[in-house]
Amino acid sequence: MNAIISASELMKELAGANPPVLLDVRWQLSTARAAGAPPFDGRAEYAAGHLPGAVYVDLDRELASAPGGRGRHPLPDVAEFGAAMRRAGVSSGRPVVAYDGGQGWAAARAWWLLHWTGHPNVRVLDGGLPAWEAPLSTDVPAPEEGDFAPSPGASGLLDADGAAALARSGVLFDARAGERYRGEVEPIDPVGGHIPGAVSAPTTDNVTADGRFLPAGELGARFRTLGATEGDEVGVYCGSGVSGAHEVLALAVAGIPAALYVGSWSEWSSDPSRPVAVGPDPQ
Repeated sequence: MNAIISASELMKELAGANPPVLLDVRWQLSTARAAGAPPFDGRAEYAAGHLPGAVYVDLDRELASAPGGRGRHPLPDVAEFGAAMRRAGVSSGRPVVAYDGGQGWAAARAWWLLHWTGHPNVRVLDGGLPAWEAPLSTDVPAPEEGDFAPSPGASGLLDADGAAALARSGVLFDARAGERYRGEVEPIDPVGGHIPGAVSAPTTDNVTADGRFLPAGELGARFRTLGATEGDEVGVYCGSGVSGAHEVLALAVAGIPAALYVGSWSEWSSDPSRPVAVGPDPQ
């Protein structure tokens, strides 16, 4: 099963016998509040126009629990996540397609959570809303309650200790911008730098200028160049487990399974006992 779907493929599936459930997960990481500007409002964007039949999903409230010591976007309570997905109409026997405003990060967070908790058929709309060329809708659907019962997988998830170990025994990718990895700037978290041993692999390099993923072969070549050779265990982290999910998705497109450290740098950097590396060298 492919992890992504094109807009043209999605149109055909929506007209088919078992159309996918559509999740609108528009969200942006915003530092606007610090400057006194209003934060991004995904629900308002949804209300202004969305794919026909799509249900809005709030990343901060339904795909994460409250921020704190486990990071800015810790794992949601599994029971609450399952209830939110069922309210959105998600069932195990029906495919799911998540999309966002085009960056792909938020949709990938929904994809990763559903995949990790056992949904057999979930994909991300490649290129997000900008790739959709058909009319949008302002109608808010009332989907029939779904039956999805999340069952978290035994693999695919890293905690802080697991991420630190994987940076030594396998490959741990840091999906943030290179300047944050090197510790040159840190606009959000208390400390700049990276987990010792992690390799800089900005998720922005996995997509083209229009936000669509590079072809699978190019992604595979990129990750191999960065050190992910066959048989290696691979993990990813970012700032708070959102853009990192997008990199896990890119790895899946390339055919490389990878685990996600959900707490990511926002959790790691909040603990002063954990080591921090700076500069371009992983160590």
